[in-house]
Amino acid sequence: MITLTSDFGLKDPYVAEMKGVILTINPKATLVDITHEVEKFNIQMAAFMLASATQYFPQGTIHLAVVDPGVGTQRRAILIQTKKSFFVGPDNGILILAAQNQGIEHVYQLTNPNLMLPKISSTFHGRDIFAPAAAHLDKGVQPTEFGTEIKDPISPEFTKVKRANRSLIGEVMHIDGFGNIITNINEKDMVQNHAEKVNVDLLDISLKLTFGKTYAQAKSKEPIALIGSHGFVEIALNQGNAAEKFHAKTGDKIVVTAA
Repeated sequence: MITLTSDFGLKDPYVAEMKGVILTINPKATLVDITHEVEKFNIQMAAFMLASATQYFPQGTIHLAVVDPGVGTQRRAILIQTKKSFFVGPDNGILILAAQNQGIEHVYQLTNPNLMLPKISSTFHGRDIFAPAAAHLDKGVQPTEFGTEIKDPISPEFTKVKRANRSLIGEVMHIDGFGNIITNINEKDMVQNHAEKVNVDLLDISLKLTFGKTYAQAKSKEPIALIGSHGFVEIALNQGNAAEKFHAKTGDKIVVTAA
């Protein structure tokens, strides 16, 4: 099984071209679209969606993700092998959050020309490098055949949470369609604090919130902090839009402190 995630949209033929390459190499491949509606060039948004969805796929699934503003430059093409699955895409941080959640075992740079298309476009590595790699991997080619192992894949700031005493310092990773403010602070970070109330500092706003389990624990239009369905701390407004109310956007610094 191969999943596909990109910022290509469906108006253009790009997604179909990648699927055509995969199915030419491996006609038996099962293809599943996670999304192709990632905001253009938004690596962080893609990383969140990939981390959210991939944990629900079977053992051995190959996840192909392409949001690649650095295509054609010196940025590397990589294959990450985890304890559960494989991730194929550019070395720009798009794969790391999901891969770390599954436990990274090996990372390989894609350099073997025999496992790429014969002609490599400088602007479409999704079709010419990543799609063939995913297809060959799905057919049983061993990860070691794709290139040399590397130890320093790109790990952007949005994958990192800092701890200072009882505070967790992170950032807003995603605003979903309901206006929930989804941070990069995960459930494991919060469990260590065992907090029933939290102080949240976001931009120039300071809030003292219940750290609950459901949105409905707050009154209508009232804010609450909780662990969302994907395992990250959210600031939500029950039956309202928290991002609009607090003027939050992706990349904003957020500090959560056990009260």
